Amino acid sequence: MNQLNEIISQFASAVWGLPLVILLIGGGLYLLVLSRFLPFRHLGHSIDLLRGKYNNPNDPGEINHFQALSTALSSTVGMGNIAGVAVAIALGGPGAVFWLWISAIVGMATKFFTNSLAVMYRGKDTQGNIQGGVMYFITEGLGKKWKVLAVFFSVAGLIGALPVFNVNQLTQAINFILLEPNNVPQGFTTNFIIGLILTIITSIVILGGLYRISRTVSKLVPAMVALYFFSVLIILVVNIQELPNYLGMIFTDAFAANNYQGEPLFGGLVGGLIILGIRRGAFSNEAGIGTATMAHGASKTSEPIREGLVAMLGPAIDTLVVCTLTALSILVTGVWQTSDANGVSLTAAAFSDSIPYVGDYLLLLCIAAFSISSLFSFSYYGTKCLSFLIGAERKHWYNYFYIISIMLGATTSLSMMINLIDGFFALMAIPTMIATLILAPKVMERAKVYFKKYKDKPVTSQPEPETIRERSE
Repeated sequence: MNQLNEIISQFASAVWGLPLVILLIGGGLYLLVLSRFLPFRHLGHSIDLLRGKYNNPNDPGEINHFQALSTALSSTVGMGNIAGVAVAIALGGPGAVFWLWISAIVGMATKFFTNSLAVMYRGKDTQGNIQGGVMYFITEGLGKKWKVLAVFFSVAGLIGALPVFNVNQLTQAINFILLEPNNVPQGFTTNFIIGLILTIITSIVILGGLYRISRTVSKLVPAMVALYFFSVLIILVVNIQELPNYLGMIFTDAFAANNYQGEPLFGGLVGGLIILGIRRGAFSNEAGIGTATMAHGASKTSEPIREGLVAMLGPAIDTLVVCTLTALSILVTGVWQTSDANGVSLTAAAFSDSIPYVGDYLLLLCIAAFSISSLFSFSYYGTKCLSFLIGAERKHWYNYFYIISIMLGATTSLSMMINLIDGFFALMAIPTMIATLILAPKVMERAKVYFKKYKDKPVTSQPEPETIRERSE
């Protein structure tokens, strides 16, 4: 097991090297400049779209804008925001947060382009249903000769979508917060029971398909973000005197790397810190990875630019808001320097320190909501990948493999799980970013047309009169 752990660790480190960081961040910066900072100039319009102001029930697709973003967020607003941020701070100190922010700002541009493409170049599966995602915008946008990239993405997605990290950290949280303080013996048996319970809950939802998944997470995501925000707000109020100091350290330590304890990049600690922050940021918001394109590609819209504008809100909510809340709670309580805990246990220490008696249980509730919602969405991503590879009529096979993997995640080590998913996330980013950079000018052409129409006359998506009559009949 130790040898396997070492092999997976080396694999993750190899694929998360400088070339991939250049592709993700350099590519994202190129997209940001190409768009002339469009994601930031149209935030108001994005929010209007999210509120359903322009929804048309007759547009092609399966779910509305809000459900698409909720489905995408339910996979990104997960353990990466709680455990992943804790890992980043334990290894990199306050400076890692700055590079998380950079990944989010750049990621907003990346998400705009990738998810616009997901609707612009939708394809059909073997059952004739309209589908969207990286694999489809590669084959439909670049042509069949590029199919090898689409297959590469889908194969990597089969592993990258597995829930092992989320399950692993939820199991650790239950052990650390609930079982250990109550003197309940911990080990393989208790982990197995936790995994079995999660398997049952997940099976009930995911076997119902995308509609049941989207309906569930559209209710769960807003509630869990609100609860987490309220909990962290209490911690910040309790430790308000420490807040200015650490806000300053986030910026100064980002370039000094005084608290970085990981491997240097080309002999430099700052380079290693940048890699750490961007790696954890990519795991958190998945910008450039391509998973969210499978949710946004199913949105009911005939305007690709609209879905890109909605999707770009994801990194802002996920990383700039939720990850920052986690980071500040860990920093201001000082547990990142006084505790040997890592992952979710470090965040739990921060909650316990500032909110006695109930802090641990508030965090456990948030962790459960974050993890379980992620389980629902990632199963959908995996079935989409398998559908592309071997046909839509066989996509349900993935759910059985997925359910079995929940048990694996509950009974294996953190380092192995985080390196495994990190590695395959990195592989998914390669075809996603290559195809997006090639097709980006097509998105800008479409965006110019859309915003000209929107500026001259606000674009509406209301049903035609005859459609209304048909529906009433």
